[in-house]
Amino acid sequence: MSGSDKTPSTPKRHKHPGSGRGAARSTLKGRQTDPTALSEVRALLGDRPRRADLLIEHLHLIQDRYHHLSARHLAALAEEMKLSMAEVYETATFYAHFDVVMEDEEPPPALTIRVCDSLSCEMAGAAALLTALKGKLSPNIRVVRAPCMGRCDKAPIAEVGHRHVEHASVENVMAAVRAPSHAPNVPAHIGLDEYVKNGGYRLYRACLSGERAVEDIIKLMEGSGLRGLGGAGFPTGRKWRFVRQEPAPRLMAVNADEGEPGTFKDRVYLETDPHRTLEGMLIAAWVVEAADVYFYLRDEYPGVREVLLAEIAKLDQAGLTAKTRIHLRRGAGAYICGEESAMLESIEGRRGEPRHKPPFPSQVGLFGRPTLINNVESLYWVRDIVERGPEWFSGQGRNGRKGLRSFSVSGRVKEPGMKLAPAGITMRQLIDEYCDGMAEGHTFKGYLPGGASGGILPASMADIPLDFDTLNPHGCFIGSAAVIVLSDKDDMRAVALNLMRFFEDESCGQCTPCRVGTEKAVKLMEAGKWDIPLLDELSKAMMDASICGLGQAAPNPLLMVLKHFRSEVA
Repeated sequence: MSGSDKTPSTPKRHKHPGSGRGAARSTLKGRQTDPTALSEVRALLGDRPRRADLLIEHLHLIQDRYHHLSARHLAALAEEMKLSMAEVYETATFYAHFDVVMEDEEPPPALTIRVCDSLSCEMAGAAALLTALKGKLSPNIRVVRAPCMGRCDKAPIAEVGHRHVEHASVENVMAAVRAPSHAPNVPAHIGLDEYVKNGGYRLYRACLSGERAVEDIIKLMEGSGLRGLGGAGFPTGRKWRFVRQEPAPRLMAVNADEGEPGTFKDRVYLETDPHRTLEGMLIAAWVVEAADVYFYLRDEYPGVREVLLAEIAKLDQAGLTAKTRIHLRRGAGAYICGEESAMLESIEGRRGEPRHKPPFPSQVGLFGRPTLINNVESLYWVRDIVERGPEWFSGQGRNGRKGLRSFSVSGRVKEPGMKLAPAGITMRQLIDEYCDGMAEGHTFKGYLPGGASGGILPASMADIPLDFDTLNPHGCFIGSAAVIVLSDKDDMRAVALNLMRFFEDESCGQCTPCRVGTEKAVKLMEAGKWDIPLLDELSKAMMDASICGLGQAAPNPLLMVLKHFRSEVA
């Protein structure tokens, strides 16, 4: 164990002579560390390093063991990690999955049930489910509303402990409560042996052996036209080239924090074929010469975490991580951490607040080093593009567009789910050809082409090719291709309000336009009659002055409802 990783001893209490005013103190000034709490924290941490960037990981250990974060454990953790109590407290209170309990507060029950209230689940009856569960369960079980859990095609969703219940009802949630374990379900997936048997890691080994040249790999990626599939759409090959041109040492981060309501494609890929993404990740790290990769996974995917822990351990045992160390990092319930610079802040153990740009992460990123950041799905396609050739990928597409898109489809269709379809397919084609049409009794009314932040379009505009840049002239964007289909049974006022409440909850609070703007917008939208001029003015302020994409995009659903469904809100 290195010197920096050693467990510090408990500081001695100094005694001074004297009495009365100004007399010696028998303890150190300020908050005192409970010896029992310090012993418990040390036992949980074991021989793990006490580095500041591991603060969130260590907070998870305490939360998982005690089901909350007490003041005495926070103080003990601060002492053990040589951090101030303020640093520990401000990080712990930022994330939704940490329950901070101060001395005068009661800790929450040991078991928590979360019911998703994001749009797809709300449309499937989540509000009624939440109310019914609160009336059925005993006081020693907590029931709370929660944002999107990335299972929108199986709405409504509940989570009992760490176990998800799909198509949740009072009956199956109660059954999950009575089950002997509330641990996550570990999905069946292609493991390392099967993946290798089918040619897996042959490409990565060829890269390591020198059979493949870095420049050739970059050119293949550039020729494919693959763009970032997390939402931003920056050309992947070009990003690799830019980062490689920056001075070493360089790092890499994988963004698996898909928290956009309606999005679940990355979960599907990680649950079924995780090594395809892991191999793409290792190839990208090899290209930019990153010795360390930080894989940031949202906490709403506990089953995926179990898969990755097991499969990364197998990679270590097989010697496939000798050149690149993989650090799996666990989010803690913060949508904002899907924004790349907020994710970097979280990986470094702090509140997930976006950084001002420039500099960009490719120049000054994780721990101040040039950092390559890629989305899960972008990395998923690397092996296929290199082995099959860039023309294979770019040759896919419709309506003049190129490539493949993984659409997360939920809402009022017969067969929701993750749909792999040609880029440029229209909404009408996607519903008819891939979702078996609209659900029985529902007439197509509108759709969200890019999740909560991507705007809303009416059914009359369902023939626009779905791809990067094609929706921009209409005030929308495809983002991560999270498609939510609306019908004549949906109240557009309620749809817009649900989405704005999401942004209000998830605003990191760093900038006033977003923090105050989303809150004010919700209050205005809850009124019986909308003050449309004021909502327009407020939206403009949020879009023009917010630091990051959350505040800038938050008004999109509202503005699109005002534009295309004005008769329902006027």
